[in-house]
Amino acid sequence: MRGLFLAAMSLVAALSAGAASAQVSVGPVQQTTGTFEDKFRQFEGEDWPTPTDYRSASGAPGFRYWQQKVDYDIDVSLNEATRTLTGTETVTYTNNSPDRLGYLWLLLDQQNYRRASMAERTRTVGSDTTLSVNEVVRVQRFQEWEGGFNDLKITGSDGQDLPFSITDSLLRIELPQTLGTGESFTFTISFTLPLPETNVVGGRSGYECFTKAWEDGNCIFLAAQWFPRLAVYSDYEGWHNAQFLGSGEFTLEFGDYNVSITAPADHQVSATGALQNLDVLTAAQRQRLDQARTADEPVYIVTPAEAAAAEASPARSGTRTWTFAAENVRDFAFASSRKFIWDAMGVEQDSAEHPVVMAMSFFPKEARPLWDAWSTKAVAHTLDVYNQFSITYPYPTAQSVNGPVGGMEYPMITFNGPRPLRGDDGSLTYSERTKAGLIGVIIHEVGHTYFPMIINSDERQWTWMDEGLNSFLQYQAEKLWDADFPARGEPRQIIEYMISENQVPVMTQSDSILQFGNNAYAKPATALNILRETVMGRELFDRAFREYAQRWAFKRPTPYDFFRTMEESSGMDLDWFWRGWFYSTDHVDISLDNVIAVSLESQDPEDRARAASARFEAEPESRTVVNNRGIQTVTERDPSVRDYYDETDAFTVTASQRRDAARARTAAEADANRRQALTFDDNVYRFTFSNRGGLVMPVILKLNWSDGSDEIVRIPAEVWRRNSQTVTWQHVSSRTLVSAEVDPLWETADANRANNGFPQSIQPSLVPLAPQGPQGSNRMRDDDRRVTPDSLRPRTVTP
Repeated sequence: MRGLFLAAMSLVAALSAGAASAQVSVGPVQQTTGTFEDKFRQFEGEDWPTPTDYRSASGAPGFRYWQQKVDYDIDVSLNEATRTLTGTETVTYTNNSPDRLGYLWLLLDQQNYRRASMAERTRTVGSDTTLSVNEVVRVQRFQEWEGGFNDLKITGSDGQDLPFSITDSLLRIELPQTLGTGESFTFTISFTLPLPETNVVGGRSGYECFTKAWEDGNCIFLAAQWFPRLAVYSDYEGWHNAQFLGSGEFTLEFGDYNVSITAPADHQVSATGALQNLDVLTAAQRQRLDQARTADEPVYIVTPAEAAAAEASPARSGTRTWTFAAENVRDFAFASSRKFIWDAMGVEQDSAEHPVVMAMSFFPKEARPLWDAWSTKAVAHTLDVYNQFSITYPYPTAQSVNGPVGGMEYPMITFNGPRPLRGDDGSLTYSERTKAGLIGVIIHEVGHTYFPMIINSDERQWTWMDEGLNSFLQYQAEKLWDADFPARGEPRQIIEYMISENQVPVMTQSDSILQFGNNAYAKPATALNILRETVMGRELFDRAFREYAQRWAFKRPTPYDFFRTMEESSGMDLDWFWRGWFYSTDHVDISLDNVIAVSLESQDPEDRARAASARFEAEPESRTVVNNRGIQTVTERDPSVRDYYDETDAFTVTASQRRDAARARTAAEADANRRQALTFDDNVYRFTFSNRGGLVMPVILKLNWSDGSDEIVRIPAEVWRRNSQTVTWQHVSSRTLVSAEVDPLWETADANRANNGFPQSIQPSLVPLAPQGPQGSNRMRDDDRRVTPDSLRPRTVTP
């Protein structure tokens, strides 16, 4: 009972202290008094997982690191008339983990097209007062069509059925006996899959048919997430069995693929891997493909004329089988259409295995002239830049395919959407924005071949690890394509998001993110750009980033492996940076509150008196004294009341002051340090900064001197280590300071430039001319009007 009493009293005391002052986080414990907040506390032992034999404290894979291997042999047929895939896959699963497995989990991501799926049941809409045409059409389509895998049948290597169950977008296979370390299990799955019409129901794959009056009626088919795939089993989570809700993408295992794709006889097929049966091409096409390997410009493999002939006279029957092989990939996708024009060029690189990578594009005539001009060249440029920043591209091909998907990536193949606009006269035109959009999306999606298709992060849990890192490198590639390219990654561009209330930390799980583009793409990309240019410098950052990519190529990194590698390789403690940019919703707002010029006072009493007199004369006179002018005072009327102090001013030096100064000089001459200090005549400037946004950052300070020169001083973020709210910093110079400015190059995403200068300046702002309001005195707004029964009637939807 005594123990319970003491515990209760301790709880009361803690609650009382908490009520008296807000708790402040200083680490794994809480303080209840004071305002100190340790922005530089270490993550180790607090928020980051403890290192293991599988993942070391340095951020590298541990000496016992393992991951599973999954190999696929697949035969699939495309039925153009029914828009359906029919397939059979034989899977060999190798258990490299130290655990015995009693069952396997597989991903059925296409199940989100089931009417009763979790993804479909939890769809939300942006407004309860409007209904768009697209929403109506989508609802109508789901009344007549339903996606997802059908006719599933699973058998073991002995031909016997294997029991399985489906939980929304996941399938569980019960193994006949547990699978031990180093053992493999082979099974076969057959299935059918209706493809969605992408422009109607959305998604990352499907089909698009050109059925308008002036179009040719043919279709493009994009197949992704099209076969049951093994879920991940990892050292840090076990089975990765989070349901697919539409946002979090696909974490998979590496393996070898052999895939045969049977398509209509006049289709061209683009796919993950290398084409094994080149005889599906004509002799002329094979010759062009060989020529393209050494060409300086893209070469047509399938010419516009050949594609136009196929479109004009579609094959009524017959099929052709394309066979592809891919080693050490984590997924497989393909595209098929008779509309495809195909061009290619070789990209040389420093690799014994793949000294030439074939950059290739597949597109319909509706994508010209944009695609012939820039698609394949953008693929080649991406390989050049990403090879410098990360690893040498390890595959034989890199492909860009035009279709209904705006942008999506798979090993060696990407789907990209931008096309020119068709005019009323049938002409095709494009804007500068469309051109930049095409180049940008190709760089981004081909870049995903590196992140996460090779550096294999968990997209469903930490979306920023593939989207953010890739968007950062996309920014670098775009700026190396054209210095004026409208790239996403400039610090000033992220300010509006960082000061908004509608944000969550970057480390938020994918399906809970509020603003996906800003949170998972733009903010981490901007953070890494600032880390490279401002915090670490290019040399340290680039070396550490390459080391991360090389360490984790064909492996599965977590955020902590990235954070630790960047610190370990560079020799910089960056916990403060990760905490501010990735774990919080703080923003950058460093204010230059005050600047004081400090100088030593002269030891000569005459000099001090003159200086004091000058300061006094610079002060304005009393308002009362000014208004009393013309009125005689007593001391002016009556000389008898005046004495020595009336005849002299307050700045007259007395004999006693001269004696005191002489004694001080004598003492100073006996003290060498004091004597040296008295010779100091430089200007000492003290700057007071306050951190109003909460996110600690380096302080970049521009100093403008009276001689017309200027300089930029870079103060490390550690200046905030003892006080993260306000600091005073000192700078000494023989020159005279005129003004100062924080973040003069706009490189830290500082949200309020009005408080960056001293003296502060008037900030310009352009505002639109508002339309004239209603005349008269009635200023009642529409939303203030009384609600009537008529106003509650539902609005008519006009599709």
